[in-house]
Amino acid sequence: MTDKKELVVLITKGIDSELSSVALVVACGGITAGMKVSLFLTSSAIDLVRKRGAAMTHVPPLEPLMTMMADFLGRGGEIWACPPCVKARGYEQADLIEGVEIVGASRMHAAIIRGAGTLSF
Repeated sequence: MTDKKELVVLITKGIDSELSSVALVVACGGITAGMKVSLFLTSSAIDLVRKRGAAMTHVPPLEPLMTMMADFLGRGGEIWACPPCVKARGYEQADLIEGVEIVGASRMHAAIIRGAGTLSF
């Protein structure tokens, strides 16, 4: 059990939705608040971590999604990509940005069992 509060943010929206940027703002805010934050990406959200995919999303006045994602990872955030969702798009680990792990929902479930809060976008 960790002393640090945990948050798992489930993101299903991709590069064409402002909700993906909102999710990153909330996730980065959680880290700023001292939480251990993880993102679990499913469905079209997988495109957010495809190399150059995040560069396609910018919702002014927010920072570009790519900038927020680099900040999130740089401050210890974890990004998990759903294996079937990655495979369905024909991607492999090499197609994803550095720092993304292709892991199943069991990683998210383990965090929830430890008491993590959850949010979905």
